[in-house]
Amino acid sequence: MFRMWGKIWKDNRMIQDTIVCITDYSMSRTAMVFQSLEDICYEFDLSKPIWLDQNISEFQRVSKTRFTQDSFMESIPFDFLELQIIEE
Repeated sequence: MFRMWGKIWKDNRMIQDTIVCITDYSMSRTAMVFQSLEDICYEFDLSKPIWLDQNISEFQRVSKTRFTQDSFMESIPFDFLELQIIEE
């Protein structure tokens, strides 16, 4: 099972979180990551963030990244959205 944890942080406090599970292993890992991000953004009612080079390299290294205001087209009412793979 592929599980990704999405967390919204503001002022060093987690204000909202969710876990998305994907059991369809016919998808590639990249497709599962993008699908999980889409599901998390839908649940949080957010636009999808842009993957910057920093996000890509951090996610590849530690399976975790943070999307700050720089990654969003609209202004966001929080400090960052954090994604973390918790099970593969």
